[in-house]
Amino acid sequence: MLNDMTPLANDLPDAKPGKPALRQILNSKTISVGLVAAVFGCTGPALVVIKAAEAGQLSAGQTVAWLFSIYVLGGLLSLFLALRYRQPICGAYTIPGAAILATSLVGMNFSDAVGAFIMSGLLVLLLGVSGLIGRLMRWLPMPIVMAMIVGAMIRFATGAVDSIAAMPLIAGSAALSFFLVTRFVKSVPPVMVAGIVGFGLALAMGQIQPADVDVVFVMPAFTAPTFSLDAFLAITIPLTALVIGAENAQAAGVLMAEGYNPPINAMTVVSGVGGMLAGLLGGHNANIAGPMTAICSSEQAGEDPQHRYGAALVNGVLFGLFGLFAGLAVPFILALPKALIMIVAGLAMIGVLLSALQQAFQKGGACQIGAFVALAVAMSNFSLMGISAPFWALVCGVLVSWLLGEIER
Repeated sequence: MLNDMTPLANDLPDAKPGKPALRQILNSKTISVGLVAAVFGCTGPALVVIKAAEAGQLSAGQTVAWLFSIYVLGGLLSLFLALRYRQPICGAYTIPGAAILATSLVGMNFSDAVGAFIMSGLLVLLLGVSGLIGRLMRWLPMPIVMAMIVGAMIRFATGAVDSIAAMPLIAGSAALSFFLVTRFVKSVPPVMVAGIVGFGLALAMGQIQPADVDVVFVMPAFTAPTFSLDAFLAITIPLTALVIGAENAQAAGVLMAEGYNPPINAMTVVSGVGGMLAGLLGGHNANIAGPMTAICSSEQAGEDPQHRYGAALVNGVLFGLFGLFAGLAVPFILALPKALIMIVAGLAMIGVLLSALQQAFQKGGACQIGAFVALAVAMSNFSLMGISAPFWALVCGVLVSWLLGEIER
């Protein structure tokens, strides 16, 4: 069924000869990068989910159940995929999906939404089992995929610049320390130093204040699903497209850019199973995460790509803990200044963006105009039928290259 799955025996990293031991994969670089990815995923994105829950007038228990489902299951996906394939594949949830739910949940019974979440997971699962997604990703011209990655992820770079403008001393000092350590101290993870410097300055300047978020430590309240055509059209279809066309496509493209051979069909199947389980618990999807995978697969996680999956393990453990204690953790994790989060995440993404740019626009490479179109669309705020720009970037890039004869008809 899954031609990209390898035997399940000996899943532990140090179980086979020639495989890196835990002490090799859990080092200062993978731990620091895994922490950066987790902080990124547990701050702004968590607030997007909370705002969507508020729009749907969910109870505190339902909101905690939503956070519990997507973070605990997302963390488990990271642990499973990292140990299974020894690649830095991270699980989380679709952030754009949470954003569109802020509109879709208004005036809708949440039980119908839960049913739509489960149906979305089922559709993703069926697409993965069919092998269609794997064949499609391998057919897509690599320059177009890489250009989409740059366009979708460039917000990390521009966000880092904006953070320096917003907090020059904190973000600027973090950036300066990153480049100095990169230049002069090869044995220390630059992204870890940047985070420590930025956090220390933010703490000294009184910029760390617990956020006023209306989520308390209550037991999760699970919602029995119901099913309706309206919810299927308004939620299931857009969520399915986002999981496949945005999150999984971004994650697979980033891994390819870093030299990995990602198990695309298996990633899709796992995203489908995670989506169904998250729906049963009241969450909108637990699937492969594009941004977190990009951070954990970057060169900041270590020079040896075979060891970088340690960052995904760290990210998975922290995601799971955040989900277990979401009611208590949210106000404190959101206390970190947004500028500090963006500068550290942006610095961690430099290597990924450079690699993707080089592969997208090699001199004399194929599909150059199509790649440029994909870059422009992915950088835009274009959205159609509830589906965000990364998906349409691939569609437009392929269409333009086909019209120009860059792809065989």
